[in-house]
Amino acid sequence: MYEFYQKLEDNPKISFVISVIKVLLSAFLQSYIMQVFMNPCNLISGGFTGIALFMSRIGSAMGMEWSTSFLIILLNLPVALFCAKAISKRFVVLSAIQFVSVSVFLTIFHFEPFFYDVTVNLLFGGILWGFSCSLALTSGGSTGGTDFIAQYVAKKIHRSIFNIVFYFNCCMYIAYGMGFGWIYCAYSIIFQFLSTTVINKTYKRYQRVSIEVTCKDPKIIIDAFMSTVRHGMSVIECTGAFKGEKYYICKSTISAFELTPVCHAIEKADKNCLINVYRSLSFYGNFFEKPI
Repeated sequence: MYEFYQKLEDNPKISFVISVIKVLLSAFLQSYIMQVFMNPCNLISGGFTGIALFMSRIGSAMGMEWSTSFLIILLNLPVALFCAKAISKRFVVLSAIQFVSVSVFLTIFHFEPFFYDVTVNLLFGGILWGFSCSLALTSGGSTGGTDFIAQYVAKKIHRSIFNIVFYFNCCMYIAYGMGFGWIYCAYSIIFQFLSTTVINKTYKRYQRVSIEVTCKDPKIIIDAFMSTVRHGMSVIECTGAFKGEKYYICKSTISAFELTPVCHAIEKADKNCLINVYRSLSFYGNFFEKPI
């Protein structure tokens, strides 16, 4: 099953279609969450979508109709044009499909809330919102707005800044609380904290892991490893304590999202090897990062 999926991913056209399906699902899920979980509790999300919701509610308080759908597109377009050169055109196209689709879905779909309990809406809404953002990110796109900025900066410094984005969103929530009530500020911060936690757990592009492979023939391990990813590998000769036989430990540090294909390739090459994986808290030095 994995090999079949990998063949689909290796085909550029099929891979792009899969990515488009992911961002469309992400957009549909976000429009659903806004209407079912956020609106009943006067919550706003983070990023440019949250700013659009904030501006729309300011307009309503002033007796003016400011379309949330229109504001989402208006706020995202300038940043999208900038990131087309700074990151990649494919990334921007997928992101544009996502935020435009959110705007369209908000206009054509109308969902009724399931719950009016704040706690339930916060839990389900926050977790699902984080999943929707992660779905767009794993497709090679994003939900636009601050995701554009987060990916641009992360590309420069090679680590995730979604926690910093969370603090930026908290400043927006404080402004929202000043205008519409502090209780909604608190609710929105909890909502954003849940979604940020889900993103950090599920989007692993900037997480590093170290992999150690104990084997008798290091060459087949190295060949399998280096045919899968563009990283180096260190080989250490050692002796087994039980029988005193000679073994080799092949070590490397890779991105967490590369782990599955690497382990699959190594196990296929040597079914008797032992693979140990542990998280790298810090990494310094040159590290190849697959372009977005």
